[in-house]
Amino acid sequence: MRAIGKFIIIDKVTEETETKSGLVLTAHDMKGFRYRKGVVVTPGGEVTCVKAGDKIYYDKSSGHEMIINDTPRTIILERDVVVVLD
Repeated sequence: MRAIGKFIIIDKVTEETETKSGLVLTAHDMKGFRYRKGVVVTPGGEVTCVKAGDKIYYDKSSGHEMIINDTPRTIILERDVVVVLD
């Protein structure tokens, strides 16, 4: 499996609902966040900003879901990536 062009295949990461200071965020609070966390499975051949294994934040309204090899995956475009975590 490989992405084509500017597409990136990612796995969504479930965000923690408790902050480091111990504040618990409700599901309603989590829905207010514009960006979601993910891990890059495979970038397309024209993608320059990320590589496989990178942890990223991407626009939650972008992309679509697919089942690939019995695993749910999310497909986004490179332009939807807003942060690459170190």
